[in-house]
Amino acid sequence: MNRRGLLLLGLAYTIAWPALADQPCCGPITAAGRRLAAVLDGMNVESLWLAHQHVDWKTGEPDRSADYSGSSKSTHCSAFAAAVGLRLGIYMLRPPEHGQLLLASAQTEWFNSGGGQGAGWRPVASMQAAQELANQGKLVVISYANPNPRRPGHIVIVRPSTKSAAQFAIEGPQVIQAATYNRASSPAATSFHAHPGAWPNEVRVFVHDVP
Repeated sequence: MNRRGLLLLGLAYTIAWPALADQPCCGPITAAGRRLAAVLDGMNVESLWLAHQHVDWKTGEPDRSADYSGSSKSTHCSAFAAAVGLRLGIYMLRPPEHGQLLLASAQTEWFNSGGGQGAGWRPVASMQAAQELANQGKLVVISYANPNPRRPGHIVIVRPSTKSAAQFAIEGPQVIQAATYNRASSPAATSFHAHPGAWPNEVRVFVHDVP
């Protein structure tokens, strides 16, 4: 290609790039993806599974008195994730098989075990694939097993999103989570801030088909 041709090609990329950057990163949200989003929004996570109170893992409602000072009252990411699975008819490690205390780390290990694989869970190779699968209506989790067995891990659920490629490069997938502050929609890149070093290299991603 001659110099004039290269200049024209460069001009075409310069003009096209902003438009490409605004395109959805990970495909459209399908009908199944919209149904998944409706289920996630219906969980009312910003009002339930609130930190610093003991909750019923299935409903997120407080099930102890306000002055309860026992365990399993800090945050409820893993209980919320298990409740989403229950709502969708999908099993993940949960009470009574494992208590709410330190459940997120146990779930992370379980997803990749024979038990998790036998229950239909499989690993996801990339964050982009995680968002694509959620947009298709599949249940996708991003989880972190704390290497300190006495400290909690964390788990979030990827929610359908048409964020742009530029947004995705900075934020990663869009997620819903219970944490110190519950969020119905927030970037995965900021969701593991309480666990320095976890994002992005120490988290794991798993998917399950929705019945």
